[in-house]
Amino acid sequence: MPYKKIILEHLEFLKTLEQPVNLYEPIRYIMNIGGKRLRPILALMSSQAINGGTKSALGVAGAIEIFHNFSLVHDDVMDKADLRRGLPTVHKKWNLNTSILSGDAMMILAYQQLESYQADIFKSLASIFSKTALEVCEGQQMDIDFESRNDVSIDEYIEMIRLKTAVLLGGSLKMGVVAAEGEEEISEDFYAFGESLGLAFQLQDDYLDTFGNVDTFGKKIGGDILENKKTFLILKFLEKSNDQDIDSLTKWMGIKNDDDNKIKEVKKLLLKYEIDLEINKKIEEYTDKSLEILKSMTISDDKKKPFFELAKQLMVRIV
Repeated sequence: MPYKKIILEHLEFLKTLEQPVNLYEPIRYIMNIGGKRLRPILALMSSQAINGGTKSALGVAGAIEIFHNFSLVHDDVMDKADLRRGLPTVHKKWNLNTSILSGDAMMILAYQQLESYQADIFKSLASIFSKTALEVCEGQQMDIDFESRNDVSIDEYIEMIRLKTAVLLGGSLKMGVVAAEGEEEISEDFYAFGESLGLAFQLQDDYLDTFGNVDTFGKKIGGDILENKKTFLILKFLEKSNDQDIDSLTKWMGIKNDDDNKIKEVKKLLLKYEIDLEINKKIEEYTDKSLEILKSMTISDDKKKPFFELAKQLMVRIV
């Protein structure tokens, strides 16, 4: 059975949560509006690599997917976003208070998913989960802080996306191994693999948001430019460009009502300094690092194969 189907069947329990309707209906709504389910899939994959099955990681997969969607509900509130995956966000469809409370309930439901494990495994899983969840919050706060700073470094940006995105990929893989009672060394290797792959994945998102094809990327191109986000692209441009071009970028970042021209002119500035090539080099660096970690792991080559294939699928979006 495909991993995604296994996860969706496991999450069917959400239909049994009935009252109050305005607490649980928003949870079912956000959980049912799509998404790749990448993080819980990683947990099932690493579990299967250890003991040949996915059953041991179902609770982990549920916890991770509910937590991830909880973070999206609250992120949308902070970002004042109207749409999520093409549909109204929870705070738009209901209201602000409902989105906050339903998000809080999701965090509790995520922890409840771990209660089925024996005490020693539960303790290990809860420790990894708590650390990862807190780091995601740290990354989100850094992202918010960057909005009002003009001195953000590339190293700081990499640390922010590591916390906000990459640690949850690494944590998902690690928790899958722990749930399957695998060796600590393998769990740490899987974590490192997922973290590096997560960094490549997020940097690729930065690239595609500016230079991607709208038909294959699945959302409007240039959103980061319109929101004046300090992505790797912008930070690398500021590092390489002359004062005159920095002034040009600053001028365009101050314009709010000329979307198409703003995207076009900022892209032109980025291409002038080959920032597209710079970010692709960084993506390749983290991708290669993740694959080297995978190659060195003490599991059989046939168990490594699905992870090589997954990495290839994730990275092929850049074409």
